[in-house]
Amino acid sequence: MKLARFTAFGVILLTALWIGSGYLRSAAPVPPPDRMNEAQRPLFRVLVENVRVEQHARRLGLTGRTQSDQRVLVSARTNGIVKRLAVKRGAVVEPGDLIAILTDEAREAKVAEARARLSQRAAELDAREQLAQRGNFPTLNLEQLRAEKEAAEASLALAEAELARTRITAPISGIVNDLTMEIGQGLQMGGTIAEIIAPDPMLAVVEVPERRLAGLRIGDPATLKLVTGQSREGKISFIARRPSGQTRTYRVDVIFANADAAIADGIAVEVLLSLAPVAASRVPRSALTFSAEGQLGLRIVDEADIVRFRPVELIDDEATHLWVTGLEDGMRLITRGQDFIREGQKVEPVSSVEALAKP
Repeated sequence: MKLARFTAFGVILLTALWIGSGYLRSAAPVPPPDRMNEAQRPLFRVLVENVRVEQHARRLGLTGRTQSDQRVLVSARTNGIVKRLAVKRGAVVEPGDLIAILTDEAREAKVAEARARLSQRAAELDAREQLAQRGNFPTLNLEQLRAEKEAAEASLALAEAELARTRITAPISGIVNDLTMEIGQGLQMGGTIAEIIAPDPMLAVVEVPERRLAGLRIGDPATLKLVTGQSREGKISFIARRPSGQTRTYRVDVIFANADAAIADGIAVEVLLSLAPVAASRVPRSALTFSAEGQLGLRIVDEADIVRFRPVELIDDEATHLWVTGLEDGMRLITRGQDFIREGQKVEPVSSVEALAKP
């Protein structure tokens, strides 16, 4: 009986010791995973490529409109009624071609009167000179007669000029874009009767932001793409020296040939300007990231495989790549994995996607 009690007591004691040993072991502190020695962790792999700095000719794309290099409003130089219109809208004219004729308003009569007066003064002067040669007329009076003849000549010239003003002619070569008067309408001096547009050459007019103005020069090439599907090559012919009062942009004119007059005035056009080349690097769009302070830039790996951040400036863009400044030739640029690391972290740089995927 006593043996059975001792056996049962021993079993209970051993069971209590076994259970107690589990609590003792669990109470011992276990270091958390994040406090493990970082030297024992595998380095994070990142894909890198070497930076290449080269001269890049930037291209600036702007939207504008075509405009005739020459546009003239033909105006009357005298008063009158429109007697005849010699052209129609769309007519091609050359300098001196007749546009319209105004009523003469007795101008022809004034020319005839002035011509008769000149003839009279010339005859009087001729007769008095013959008398003076024979001594029958004072030579001092001849100067007055000569002055009267010159005045008659001037009056005739004025009358003929006034009559010529009734004929309105084209001042430039071009196309008659509009006629503002009809036959029988009165026209005041300075009133517009027609608009003539010279189709060749044409201009593409754009507004350039002030920060991009420094890269433009007179004579720089430009490519034009019109909404009509046409394309042209041109060059910069004018750069404004004062900005627009509202937009603070500068007008830039690109001149291009339009010998066939196929491009009309006022068509929307995209102008691609080639700016002065700058030292820049071509990087993938996906490599662009932000620093902890929110600054735009790229992450690189230095000689000790430590991650560094380099702020950059965008100067040009393509479909899949960007052109930036701020990098040095030969730098190792992180192109994959840059969003999962931080500055100052040591990484394992690899140069191929296959090496990046290895365990």
